[in-house]
Amino acid sequence: MAVLCKPAIAVPEYIITRDDTLELARQLHANHSQLNLVLRLIEHTGVVRRHLIQPIDKVLEHPGFDARSAIYEEESKARVPAVVRRALDHAELEPREIDLIIYVSCTGFMMPSLTAWLINHMGFRSDTRQIPIAQLGCAAGGAAINRAHDFCQAYPDANVLLVACEFCSLCYQPDDDGVGSLLSNGLFGDAVAAAVMRGKGGTGVHLQRNASYLIPHTEDWISYAVRSTGFHFQLDKRVPGTMEPLAPALRALAEEHKWDAGNLDFYIIHAGGPRILDDLCRFLEVPPEAFRFSRATLTEYGNIASAVVLDALARMFDEASAQDGQRGLLAGFGPGITAEMSLGTWTSSPN
Repeated sequence: MAVLCKPAIAVPEYIITRDDTLELARQLHANHSQLNLVLRLIEHTGVVRRHLIQPIDKVLEHPGFDARSAIYEEESKARVPAVVRRALDHAELEPREIDLIIYVSCTGFMMPSLTAWLINHMGFRSDTRQIPIAQLGCAAGGAAINRAHDFCQAYPDANVLLVACEFCSLCYQPDDDGVGSLLSNGLFGDAVAAAVMRGKGGTGVHLQRNASYLIPHTEDWISYAVRSTGFHFQLDKRVPGTMEPLAPALRALAEEHKWDAGNLDFYIIHAGGPRILDDLCRFLEVPPEAFRFSRATLTEYGNIASAVVLDALARMFDEASAQDGQRGLLAGFGPGITAEMSLGTWTSSPN
């Protein structure tokens, strides 16, 4: 019985508020022809503050792709282990009891993956399997959950560690002045998250079914242009409207399981922006309160990419309102346009 245990989350120490972001936009893009539109969009993100791995003046410098890659490696090695240890503690497991590590990130690249470093430095077994996922963007949090579920279905006694490491500030590009790029400068934040899926025992969400869905011919709506200066985020203005075609996929998954997607007890949804959440509430016919965990993540941390679903789930644990047998939906959305979706019930079964 695959159970997703309580995630551990860490956000870095440097904070930028919405007011700070608006003032920077005014200073850096004073002559932009659509500045007023950009300011309105940032104001309506719902993001109050975000956390960064560097002070904002360092973020704005952009020392080059090679330097940023070095920062990514240094910061991930410095910040991920403590989060992993807390996730293992939540699941009441030791590193040697983990059979697979799934590592997701779309904001930096390492080869070998950080999974190899974790195995060598944190006491995981040398035969621990590794699945690094680098190109699913914000959807990768949901994909990590689904691939962990698949693995536990194949190996019922296995335990899987999921790690999401997103330093979105390392993707800031001072020369990108498209409206979508400027909006992203006020939306994305940095965070590390980890969780364990236990094959047996544990308290959390008992995963029962998962699925993926890609909206045809939308692969250029969310993308990176990879250039000498690094990753250049590209966001099409049609992205906020993607919940209309994705909601039926969520409903179809629930119907396959004899559930009604509009009548569940909890929802852990990727917080890509306020319209994403508002539209999905409308199309699934659920009250805004149903997405309170995702909205809290967006407000307090911004869009932390693949880490959103794990942070939203951690907030549900902290609320301590879930009861055994309650049914829920988890979903991550990202480039493709891709949805990674899963269904599960809350369980507090003893080990």
